[in-house]
Amino acid sequence: MLKDFFSRKKKYATITFEEDKKTESPVENKTIKKAVDTSHDKIKDSRIDSRKRIKDIVDNDTFIEYDIDLETSNPLDFPGYKEKIEKAVKASNENEAIITGEGCINGEKAIICVMNPSFMMGSMGSVVGEKITRAIEKALEKRLPIIIFCASGGARMQEGILSLMQMAKTSAALGRLADEGILYISVLTDPTTGGVTASFAMLGDIIIAEPGALIGFAGPRVIEQTIKQKLPEGFQRAEHLLEKGFIDMIVKTEDMKMHLSQVLKLHSLGGDINE
Repeated sequence: MLKDFFSRKKKYATITFEEDKKTESPVENKTIKKAVDTSHDKIKDSRIDSRKRIKDIVDNDTFIEYDIDLETSNPLDFPGYKEKIEKAVKASNENEAIITGEGCINGEKAIICVMNPSFMMGSMGSVVGEKITRAIEKALEKRLPIIIFCASGGARMQEGILSLMQMAKTSAALGRLADEGILYISVLTDPTTGGVTASFAMLGDIIIAEPGALIGFAGPRVIEQTIKQKLPEGFQRAEHLLEKGFIDMIVKTEDMKMHLSQVLKLHSLGGDINE
């Protein structure tokens, strides 16, 4: 049964789709590595805000947003935090760094969470962690697969230990999801770093990355300054992580909807791709 298949974490390799067999491979291991420009400015310019991401991925008029009214406070009375939040809200036209909800992807229903790099670099505070946890609980309640698009600089320092607690909270919720054999797809976009990488981002049953995405815990500059050495080119990019087995596949942004819907379809068919 598919439930048993997905409850055994990370025991399977990259899924190959029929369309991919006609070309090279679903992730184009070698060609992407050579073709993608992983320069900082190029990747930064390709970042997508959460609303556009939802528009590109979710079928028209199917998205129902969760927890719209959840807003950040200043629990530790951190100096200047309220002003930073107000500035981020004004700049992004969103009230936090994530949008959660449910919708259909080529007709396949799923719970969807999309982090927003334009809101304080997608940093994870209490509200982000709470919204993700509630979305996971909805996936449990409705027995629907969940997809999380990660884009974050990590934990939000202005919330201190309360921010770090979200790592444990989201991971524990995903543990309950895994126990029930419900599919979780993690999509790593640029950048996925810090506490987000150290928690829910790397816990997917299937982990997909976009070409050239920066993925790691500490950033490359922090590592270089710590070890006093220059890192190899592309060291923390998606292509290198695929080569080392940290992720399952690389999918171009324009192909993401098709790939996700195929995985969801396979899941809904109980693992029988011939049905």
